[in-house]
Amino acid sequence: MSGIFTKSMARNIFYGGTVFFFLLFLALTYDTERELPNRDNRAAITPEVAAGKHIWETRNCLGCHTLLGEGAYFAPELGNVYTRRGGDFIKGWMQAMPTGAPGRRQMPQFNLTDEELDQLVAFLKYTSEINTANWPPNIEG
Repeated sequence: MSGIFTKSMARNIFYGGTVFFFLLFLALTYDTERELPNRDNRAAITPEVAAGKHIWETRNCLGCHTLLGEGAYFAPELGNVYTRRGGDFIKGWMQAMPTGAPGRRQMPQFNLTDEELDQLVAFLKYTSEINTANWPPNIEG
């Protein structure tokens, strides 16, 4: 068997496979770059949305929640929370934490101002408008 499969054949298979998969990588990268402007909602990024993202990051919300499938799984997915509950509910929920309900996981009180709450809601509204190809599949996150 070793006489049929030579080193030069193995080298050709290696180089051919390398070229094929490199070209496939380039094609998929091009397709992604072409498709992203239609799906990522970048036109809706405002200074308020950017400030809300800053609040999201500095309060380590991803340490408990997921956002579009990324993050921890301790607390609910928030990629579609604006669609599910609306801005007033989100602000009220944040202000009411922790509820002190026995046996329930509790969210800390971040003591956000009304302006910061509006910015966080703007960020969550922005994320809910990203075309995620119906992710998460469960509307309740």
